[in-house]
Order: sequence, then structure tokens, then C-alpha cells
Amino acid sequence: MQTFGQQLINGLSLGSIYALLALGYTMVYGIIKLINFAHGDIYMLGAFWGYYSINYFHFNFWLALFSAMVVCAIIGVVIEYFAYRPLRHSARITALITAIGVSFLLENGMSYLVGANARSFPQAIRVVTYHWLGLRVSNIQLLILGTACALMILLELIIKRTKMGKAMRAVSVDPEAAQLVGINLNQTISFTFALGSAMAGAAGVLIGLYYNSIDPLMGMTPGIKAFVAAVIGGIGSVPGASLGGFIIGLLETAVQAVGLSAYKDAVVYFVLIVILLVLPAGIFGKRTREKV
Repeated sequence: MQTFGQQLINGLSLGSIYALLALGYTMVYGIIKLINFAHGDIYMLGAFWGYYSINYFHFNFWLALFSAMVVCAIIGVVIEYFAYRPLRHSARITALITAIGVSFLLENGMSYLVGANARSFPQAIRVVTYHWLGLRVSNIQLLILGTACALMILLELIIKRTKMGKAMRAVSVDPEAAQLVGINLNQTISFTFALGSAMAGAAGVLIGLYYNSIDPLMGMTPGIKAFVAAVIGGIGSVPGASLGGFIIGLLETAVQAVGLSAYKDAVVYFVLIVILLVLPAGIFGKRTREKV
């Protein structure tokens, strides 16, 4: 029972980071039907901004987290403006290939600029371990879980309660009709990229604090897993992306707990296949019919 509780805590901490990443995928897809494969690399840039801001600018953790969100939001808007906006009316495969190209550009660009070697993330917060009912919980795990949940709640409030959030929902339903009622399509899409990229930047700083190691290729695997989480929850559904992230985190830690660490990635993709066979639209996804 203690082992189960310990793995549950570990899985929730890791899953909350996957959930933050998955939110970016699902929001962008919901708005412009694009799978932004460069999203995982924005998460990597957030981790590196946290690294440099703490080491060289001497920011504290919270200032590093906030500044990483701002920087990544700006990067997300720039990528959307130069890479995706000119292709908005092109075939989907064109935009998809462009997203993959942007991903490789960010990975190799960072490898060239800072080197491909992994580096230790600065321990901006002193680690304190709490013991309760035989469980070991660190303040870092509680901080990650609490921060991620707070950001997810904030995102939900922005989408549900603000004018720009209403515009996002309108564009996701019918972009042409949204434009007819005066919604600025470009501004709404840019805001969506900014929100998703800010969440990725926060996830990058949190994962650096959690694993204490970052490198230019760190966004590839978590990015794909976050996409899997978004698909499992229902691509286009914000609550679904959050749930999918927690499911992936719990699944990954459970596989490691039974001694199958080498197969943790394979199990995640196997569960994706099973979910799609049973629920093709995901857990919270809606079935849509398309005319042929």
C-alpha cells in the first residue's frame, strides 16, 4: 500500500508537467487544426531560460518561472507569425511538415549555440523531504503539482471568463462566422499560441527542477508523450488534455515501479492504441462527421 501511495505521488507530479504540455497541443489543434510538433522544443527553451536566468541573472525560482512563461509566449507568437500563418490556407500536411521542420531548427539551433551536452539545472529551492504514513514527499513535488494545477485552473478561467477566451472558443467552432461578428482571427490565434507556449515554458522550468538535468533534445520525447496525452483525453478538449497528462504520468511511474523502466515509452503508446480502438475521439472528445 505504501508503494502504491508513493508511486501515486510520483505519477501525479510527473503527470502535471505532461498536462501543461498537452494543453498547448490541444488548444492549437482546437483553433487551427494543427499539430504543433515544435511545442516540445518550446518547453526545452523554457528550461534553458530558467537555467540561464537563475545562474546568470540570479533570479529566484518564481521570477525565473514567470519570465520563462513570458519569453516562451513571445517565441510561440513569433513562430506562429513567420512559420504557420503564411500556410494557414495550405494543405494540412504542409503545415505539419513545417512544424516538424521548426522542431528540428530549434533543437539543432540550441545544440549549436549552447552545446549538445546535458547540464545540471540550478537547485533554486532547498529540497525538504516530508515523511507521512510511510510516504516520502518532497517540497519540490508539492511545488510542481501545486503550480501546475494553479496554472491549469488559471487557463480554464481565461478560456471561460475572459473576452479573449470567448473569442478562442468562437474561432474553434467556426472561424468564418467568428470573423463576421468582428473577432480578429489573427489576434486570437496568436493569443492561443502565446497561452500554450507559456504553459510549455512553465513546464520546462518545473521539469528542470524535478530532474535537475536539461539538454537541447529534452523536448522530443516529452513532447510526443504530451501529444499522446492530448489524444487520449480528446484532442481539442482542455479538461481532456489535463486528464490525459495525469494518466500518462501515473502510467509511466507504474511501469517503472514494476521494474519495466526500459519499456515505459512502449507502454504509453500501447495504451494510446487501445484508447483509440475503444474511444477514437478520446475520453472527452466529440465525434464529428465529415462530408466526403
